Amino acid sequence: MRVAVVGAGWAGMAAAVAATQAGHQVTVFEAARTLGGRARGLEGHLPDGRAVTLDNGQHILIGAYTETLRLMQEVGVDTETALQRLPLTLKFPDGAGLQLPRLPVPLDVLAGILRNGSWPLPERLGLLQAALGWKLRGFECEAQLSVADLCRTLGPHVMQELIEPLCVSALNTPAHQASAQVFLRVLRDALFGVRGGSQLLLPRIDLTGLFPQAAAHWLARHGAAIQTGTRINTLQAKAAQWQLNEEIFDRALLACSSTEAARLVAGAAGPQAESAALKAWAATAAALHFEAITTVYAWAPTARLPAPMLALRHDTGQPAQFVFDRGQLDGSTGLLAFVVSASQGERETIQAQVLQQARSQLGLDLQAVQTVVEKRATFACTPALQRPAQTIAPGLLACSDYVAGPYPATLEGAVRSGLAAAQALGR
Repeated sequence: MRVAVVGAGWAGMAAAVAATQAGHQVTVFEAARTLGGRARGLEGHLPDGRAVTLDNGQHILIGAYTETLRLMQEVGVDTETALQRLPLTLKFPDGAGLQLPRLPVPLDVLAGILRNGSWPLPERLGLLQAALGWKLRGFECEAQLSVADLCRTLGPHVMQELIEPLCVSALNTPAHQASAQVFLRVLRDALFGVRGGSQLLLPRIDLTGLFPQAAAHWLARHGAAIQTGTRINTLQAKAAQWQLNEEIFDRALLACSSTEAARLVAGAAGPQAESAALKAWAATAAALHFEAITTVYAWAPTARLPAPMLALRHDTGQPAQFVFDRGQLDGSTGLLAFVVSASQGERETIQAQVLQQARSQLGLDLQAVQTVVEKRATFACTPALQRPAQTIAPGLLACSDYVAGPYPATLEGAVRSGLAAAQALGR
């Protein structure tokens, strides 16, 4: 079959690879000139004149991203070289926080919690008791619960140094607004799933090179076509096929943003029998709310962290939750990346607050290099959220991290959505 994939982000490229492997003739359309969607590389320069490749947002992968890692390897990425593997570590500049040892699951979690002397013993035991209860209930809970509701019995150290950082990094939604059910799924896979599932995998190369560019090379070698700088303006049903702009395809996969997908699907609604279903899907996609992520890149000639990544104590005046030492990852000596998940406020204000946060918490006087605000970085992962379905109409499917599924807006969620859509092509 001739298959069109609209969008060359991580979901779209995953779908394109899987569809090509299944023997379909695939064409990928991407409106931008750069592959990767909301996880892509950006060109920049340091104050000393060095050219660097930044990212539109600093991402963390974890060992539980089994499908992402498998697909990266299939398209030729050496994951051991491209990613720095570390035990799950949420250490703060003052040395407090959690670090898991290299032990089998779930002994690593048990030992890491019990050995964490920065938490009072009653809080450590309370966390273990809560985790046991979550496991016995199959990591399921009422759909209406927030993460704050789920964890209301936990102590303040555990909340501030584990639950809140994990929640905002995985769901990009504050704990009092975030879905407890999705959070439990993340905990299950990361802490109680596969061996090494909790390990942090920090990219040593830019996000475009980490998967989308390698996937593009693989697709080209296997006969697929990729058209960058090509926006799909119209989508129309043509009997059992779909017309995108002027081209006819047997199947179409919308791997673009929810806003763009809603526009295309709403425009495709006509007198055909599926018109009501198309309008309903478009309305669900258009109703999603979004959270921003701001990444502040800052530099000083001798800036270096004691580890590749540190957690930061954050509040409204000190907004960054994490900082990454790019010098220890990709060799950009002196360059730090501060991540503000679920960010609010103006770019200049956030940047100034982060530079002050670096002075107060890290003792570093840094110079701003570039501040990237991804205003619609992820959907707001709230309790009982209705997410758009994978199937829109016969022969028309959606794949992206916002599509209905158990995962939040992560790279693994995007990749799994793309793989599932490709698998559904023949149905």
